[in-house]
Amino acid sequence: MNKIKNRIRDLREDLDLRQIDVAKKTGIDQKTLSNYETGKTNPDSESIIKLAQFFEVSTDYLLGFSNSNFKSSRDVVKKLGEIEKEINEIKRFLDK
Repeated sequence: MNKIKNRIRDLREDLDLRQIDVAKKTGIDQKTLSNYETGKTNPDSESIIKLAQFFEVSTDYLLGFSNSNFKSSRDVVKKLGEIEKEINEIKRFLDK
């Protein structure tokens, strides 16, 4: 459960959110969330599910069982499509 504290904090910081923001949107008390991030307590299964849904990652990723933060292969395909569009934009810019 040691990885979960880092994953929660990193996901929150990646979105430039404060603990209070995540707390309000998930219904998890801010102090409880702080305890999760510092490793003082571990989230129960309900909180793990809420956090995974909020951050749009799998519970396996949140728990540290997977290094892929994609929920499904559909998410991977979607992300690859976004990357392809960005690459094409860069190519068009460089061709000018």
